[in-house]
This record gives sequence, C-alpha cells and structure tokens, in this order.
Amino acid sequence: CTNIKSTNKKMHNKANPLPVRSDPSTRPISRHHSGNYIVHRVKESLSTRVSKLICAIFLSLLLCLGIVFFILWISLRPHRPRFHIRGFSLPGLGRPDGYETSHISFKITAHNPNQNVGVYYDSMDGSVYYKEKKIGSTTKLAQPFYQDPKNTSLIEGDMRGPTMAVNKDRWMEMERDRNQGKVVLRLEVVSVIRFKVYTWHSKSHKMYVNCYIEVGWDGFLLNGTKDKRCPVYFT
Repeated sequence: CTNIKSTNKKMHNKANPLPVRSDPSTRPISRHHSGNYIVHRVKESLSTRVSKLICAIFLSLLLCLGIVFFILWISLRPHRPRFHIRGFSLPGLGRPDGYETSHISFKITAHNPNQNVGVYYDSMDGSVYYKEKKIGSTTKLAQPFYQDPKNTSLIEGDMRGPTMAVNKDRWMEMERDRNQGKVVLRLEVVSVIRFKVYTWHSKSHKMYVNCYIEVGWDGFLLNGTKDKRCPVYFT
C-alpha cells in the first residue's frame, strides 16, 4: 500500500507542476532602437524643423508684401472728382414773356480728393433740363485742363440766345411750378477724364455729372440745394 501511495503521489506531482517565477535580473534586455534608427530620427527631426522654419519665413514675407501692396493700393487708387453746385440763376422767371430773353447762369466746383493722383479733363459740355426736356446747353464749358491732387477748380457757365430752347408752353409750365414754390431743374456736365499717378496715365473715362437744382420765385437757387454735392458716374 505504501508503495502504491508513493507512486500515485509522484504521478500527481508530474501532472500538476507548480509555476516557477523567473528572476527579473536574468531576463534578456530588449534593445528597441539601434544606432542607425536614432540617427535617422534625428535627421528627420532636423528636416522637419528646417521645413517649418522656411514655411514660416515665406508666409511672413508674403504677409508683409500683402500689407505693402494693400497700403499702396489704398493710397494710389483713384477716387472720382467731387462736384458741388455753388450758384444758379434763371432771371425773368416771374415775367410771362421771360422766355424770349431767358438765360441761365451757374457755378459749380470740381474737387480732386486724391492725395497722389492728378486728373486730366477734356473740354466740358453743359446742359440744363426741365422735366427731362433740354432747355439750354453750352459747349466748351471749360477748356481742357489738369487738376493737381487736393485741388478745387471753379467752373462757370452761361446759356443765352440760340443756346436756349424754351418755348412759351414750357415757360408757362415753369411759371406754374414757380407759383407753387419752386422749379426743379437738372444740370448735366459731360467730360472725358484721365487719372495720372506719377508717370502712369489711366485710360479715358467719359464722366457725367448731374446736379439737381431747385430755384425759387425769383429764379435763384434755393438754400436747400446750394452747395449740394452732385452725383458722378462713368461710362
């Protein structure tokens, strides 16, 4: 019996051996990075940094150039001349036969608002309209001239005799408006202009100036439209 038990015990020990814990000091050291790998990573890191530095310098230069060009564009971009109506008269408006000797006088100013841009004007033509019907016109309102930056020019016009186109019916219609308080007219000035930036000249632009005018019972400009700015557009 003793031998049988001993044999069974030995067989049990062989079937279920106890786990043996290894000593950490005896484990092999794993080397994850070789020398070549480390050198490769260092080169890759330097290349990345150099690329980022070059990109940063390029973007900074691009930003600076953009700011410089924007400032130049703002300072050299041509602005349209500004026109204001300074005076207007239609004498004899209160007389029934005033159309026979009617004449129109007016004054406008042309202002160049640009800081570094001059304006060349060709000859100017002027026309006056009543309810979109021409009642007077003048050619060669102003001879060709050059306007310096930040400069204002006075332009005077006079229409009389054959340049007037007022008949009796239209005059009576204007008289009715006068009796109601005011007569509304439109002064149109047409010219061709070019801008000058240092030695550069722009292409020619046909310019239209529209001054909306109100005259009172005496035929003179009402205070409400005196010194009023006139719209300007190009074609």
